[in-house]
Amino acid sequence: MSAIPRSAAIAVFLAFAVAYFFSALLRAITATLSPVLSHEFQLGSADLGLLAGAYFLGFSVTQLPLGSALDRYGPRRVSLLLLTVAVAGCVLFSVASSFWALVLARALIGVGVSACLMAPLTGYRRWYTPTTQLRANSWMLMTGSLGMVAATLPVQWLLPLTGWRPLFWGLAVAIAVAMAVILWLVPGWAQPRSTAGDAAPRIAPASGYGPIWRSRYFRRMVPIGFFCYGGMVAVQTLWAVPWMMRVGGLSSQDAAHGLFWINVSMLITFWTWGLITPALARRGLKAERLIAWGLPGSFAMLASVILLGPALGPWGFAGLALFCMTCSVVSLAQPAVAMAFPSELAGRALSAYNLVIFLGVFCVQWAIGLLADTLQWLGWSPSGALRTAMALFLLLCVGSYGHFFWAGRDNRES
Repeated sequence: MSAIPRSAAIAVFLAFAVAYFFSALLRAITATLSPVLSHEFQLGSADLGLLAGAYFLGFSVTQLPLGSALDRYGPRRVSLLLLTVAVAGCVLFSVASSFWALVLARALIGVGVSACLMAPLTGYRRWYTPTTQLRANSWMLMTGSLGMVAATLPVQWLLPLTGWRPLFWGLAVAIAVAMAVILWLVPGWAQPRSTAGDAAPRIAPASGYGPIWRSRYFRRMVPIGFFCYGGMVAVQTLWAVPWMMRVGGLSSQDAAHGLFWINVSMLITFWTWGLITPALARRGLKAERLIAWGLPGSFAMLASVILLGPALGPWGFAGLALFCMTCSVVSLAQPAVAMAFPSELAGRALSAYNLVIFLGVFCVQWAIGLLADTLQWLGWSPSGALRTAMALFLLLCVGSYGHFFWAGRDNRES
């Protein structure tokens, strides 16, 4: 079953899954809290975009050193060190008295949870058999989806009872408990000894990221990772709720219900991708072809949501859910990038592509807010300003797809 006993393999998965659950919850919670924080701190659209995006900026800055640190020190040590920063970020968020303190706290949280997926994936490559790795990877993504679901209605229900500040104290305690579980259940890390059966050569850290950045294949995938993948996450983790309230006219409670169903739909979608992609690959339907076929459908769906706007009313969440579901095909780019390189470069390729994605989330979240605020300052209605900002985002997604489509069909190289 795995390179460690079955019971130990299950324990390792559960330990990391708990931490990743809270990582995903913290990623998505800003959307649910946006009405409360906007009222308490008098935040505009640009402020909301920066606040939500600070998490992804903090997440992004760790990605390049993270891969090397995981290889050298192992998932347990790196996770525990970074999660300490996440606890500090949650505490700071709970006591923040200014907008910039909230931004700093969100950035610290992003730094702190930045290894919550990469750390277990690194460990799985050593501790699990290939078949078990695939299953564990899919289940980790499912756990993340559950965390994003928990950031919607459950948080909305808790807010009247606890308020948002005690909620973050509770999250700090929960992450500390997750750290204790990782310390208890996750094995230590020793540098592997070379054996006659080792197929992959050891790569010196000095080789860096040069081969990744120079790859034509990697550069082909960068724009869709930045705009389409990053933009999908930006909508799901922030702009879905303001859209439902400003364009659809929903209350904050109804918008939280809508976000709940958006996240449930994404949970089901990623579970489905995990089931069908191996069979699709056996039939020769590779990620690049699926992306080429699938993304235009997401563009058509987002265009429909923008054009119909207020006419969708309480059903706006369904349009946004269908956009996210159809756009989820771009998530196949991540494993495709890893497989496009030799195994000794796969970790760095994943870290570099993660950097692209999360920088995209930060930039798209903030840019939509900046443009919406600017248009409102010029006299546009909140609904019209947000619809126009989303339309510009759609055009950038279409442009990134054009680059992907025309960049060539023979770009797969190391």
